[in-house]
Order: sequence, then structure tokens, then C-alpha cells
Amino acid sequence: MCGTDNPRLDTEVLLAHARGCQRIELYTRFDEVADDEVRTAFRELVRRRAAGTPVAYLVGHREFYSLSFQVTPDVLIPRPETEFLVLTLLDLVKQSKIAGRPVDVADIGTGSGAIAVCAAKHIKDCRVTAIDLSAPSLDIARRNAATHGVSGKIEFVESDLLSGFTPEPSFDFIVSNPPYVMEQEYENLPPDVRDFEPRLALVAGPKGTETIKRLLDQSADRLRETGWLLFEISPMLVDAVCELIEKSNCFVSPSVTKDLAGLARVVSVRKS
Repeated sequence: MCGTDNPRLDTEVLLAHARGCQRIELYTRFDEVADDEVRTAFRELVRRRAAGTPVAYLVGHREFYSLSFQVTPDVLIPRPETEFLVLTLLDLVKQSKIAGRPVDVADIGTGSGAIAVCAAKHIKDCRVTAIDLSAPSLDIARRNAATHGVSGKIEFVESDLLSGFTPEPSFDFIVSNPPYVMEQEYENLPPDVRDFEPRLALVAGPKGTETIKRLLDQSADRLRETGWLLFEISPMLVDAVCELIEKSNCFVSPSVTKDLAGLARVVSVRKS
């Protein structure tokens, strides 16, 4: 399939969707002949994919941390790199000494709810607050929480970061995959990202650190003593982000987690 990084995978996912089966079934049922309805549906999916529409939007879901999440053009498509944010959160929760009450986690910019749902699924005793500026995104997040049986552990709040919350400490962990694309980078993003995924979830501003700076400023007042803030970054921003943290005087020196490519991907800071 022209213009894609993995044309065979895209083709298999789209064909399985057109046939209403799992991708593995394409191999176990290879001798079946597709009827005209399936052929027509598949051709239309291929046409739209060739025009740039991401596969996840065409089939309506994306796997993240071994769970399937509904996605629409209202939300950013969850990516494998963001799984390192979940892993870091779960490791820090295990190391924490919180006892006698649930762990309070805020997921800022929840989008599809992938991080919030994973936190609710994998942290035994927790309360998750899923926050997003976009009401349509929160609707998708609610559906995904219901699908995975964790609606009772998640509160959904429409807010611009933490601006809708009172300043007293509320959370043990604040986690976020914030916008961090620089405005000058935006036009150079792959077309299936730039032209289809929500710009609001991608672009932070001229420097790429604008949202992260606001996140640092607001989190300092809303984290409990020795609470943690962790967020995803662009590897290109690691030095600028560490400088912002140092200037804030509210957090202990940052820890940086690298992804499978060896690139800085997650920054974790503990409230001082």
C-alpha cells in the first residue's frame, strides 16, 4: 500500500476489518473467497488509507498496553512509546508507601483514556481523575473505561490542565502525555498525523515546552507531599525540559526514561 510504513500490516488489518474477523483468521481461513460486499468495503478502506487516513481511525480502535481502545479523529491515536509512561507510573506506585487509602492519580489530557484506563486496571486500590479540555475526547474515554470495566474507578473532568481544580494538594501522581510539538515542526509531520489527528493534542507552541511549563507550575500546588509528576516528551526537548524543572525549584532532579530506540521519552519528577 503506497505511502505507508508497513503496507502488509495495514492491508491485513483493513481486510480483517472488512471481513469482520481477527487478523489471525486471515491465515486460518485463507481458502475462503470474499464476497462482493467484503470486496467493496475493503476497496473503500484501501482508498481512504491511500489518501492518508490512519488505519486506527478507519477500523475505529487501536491496541495499547495489550488493551483495545476505541479511537476517533477527536482523540490522538495511542502510540507504543506512551506505554513507557504507563510502565513508569506503575513502577513508581509499587515503590510508594501509600497505605490505608486509595492512590490518587490524575491523567491530564486523557484523550482516548488509554493511560487512565491502564492505571485503573493495574493499580489495585486507586482513584483516577481523567482530565481533558475536549468534551468529545472525554466521551470516548468514558466509553473505553466502560468497555474495560473500570468506570467506577475513574472520574472524568473537563478542564484546561489543572486550572479547574482548587490549589490544595489532591493527587499522589500526575501523569500526562501533553502536546509537545513545536509549531515549526507541525508542517513537517507525516501527513497521516498532521492532516488527521487533532492539532490541539499535538502542538504546544513555538518552543514545544509551553504546555509542559504550565503543567509543572500547576502540578506543584496540586501534588501531595513527595508526590510525582511524570510526562512524555520529545527527545529533542529533554534539555529544555530539565532546565524548566531546575528553574521551578519545586521538584527534585528529574529522572529520564528512554524508549526502545534509546531516546528520552518520559520525565519523572518528585515534589520537593
